[in-house]
This record gives sequence, C-alpha cells and structure tokens, in this order.
Amino acid sequence: MNDRELFELYKEQVYHFCYYYMKNRADAEDITQEVFVKVILADKSKVTNMKAWILRIASNECNSVLRRRKNGILKEIRNFVLSKSDNANPVEQQLTTQETKQEMAEVYKQLPDKIRTVIVLRYINELSIAEIAKTINIPEGTVKSRIHKGLKLLNKLVESRPKEMIYS
Repeated sequence: MNDRELFELYKEQVYHFCYYYMKNRADAEDITQEVFVKVILADKSKVTNMKAWILRIASNECNSVLRRRKNGILKEIRNFVLSKSDNANPVEQQLTTQETKQEMAEVYKQLPDKIRTVIVLRYINELSIAEIAKTINIPEGTVKSRIHKGLKLLNKLVESRPKEMIYS
C-alpha cells in the first residue's frame, strides 16, 4: 500500500480521533497533517496493524501538543507569580515589559531570515533541535549551526545598542 492510499484510507479516522481528543477543529487538522508526515517518513516494513500504528502516532502527537501547551501555561503562571511578588508598580512593569518586547522584536528583525527562523522556533516556540530540523526540513547539524550563529549575532546586536536603551 503506497502513502497516498494510506492517507486516503485513514485520513478521516485520524482527523476524528484528533478532533475528539483536542476538541478543536484547527488543532485536529494540524495534528492530522503532522501524523501523515510522520507516517510517510517512517519505515513501515515492520508494522503489522497499520490502523493501530497510525492512531498511536496521532495519540502521541495530541499528547505532545497538550504537553507543550501545559508547560507554556505553567511557565506563564510561574512568571506571573514571580513578577507579582517584586513588582511595586504594575503599570511601570507592564510598560518596561512592552518596551523590552519591542526592542527584542527590532533586534530579531535584523537577523537573516534563515537564522531568525531557527532562533524563533528554538527560543520563542521552544522546539527541540530535532523538531526544528523536521519542521523546516534541514539537517540537525544545520539547525545547531544556525542557532550558534544566531546567538552570536544577537549578542553583537544587543551589545551595539546604546546602553541607555537597554537599561532604561
């Protein structure tokens, strides 16, 4: 059975599984797509029950998405609680946070596209090296190289900014 036939045969079952698991149509569509990318790239020679194997991949993908979201929410809550304890002036803190985000966005814009993509996926989206490599279809070594170059460039860009902009 070729990849196209597998897709046609199981796409609705995988979509329905993901939809009921995630309770969100857009998530179900995205995860279904990821599942079939993994199915196409995987070695299917040792698979005995194709449907069970594909649905297991779908289950793992759903769990991964939920785990990433949970970790993100927990980080946000932790940061919020920590910032509340030493935040004397919430308006001032909010303004400072907004300014910092704007400054970092300006710094990110100065990075070359290929490097910016990898840096954002790694440090903003918190993907692993392997996930980034799969996402943008490049070798893991290239991802590591671009991250290294990106961090060096970010250091240079931040150091070249006037000190009063950084510490104001």
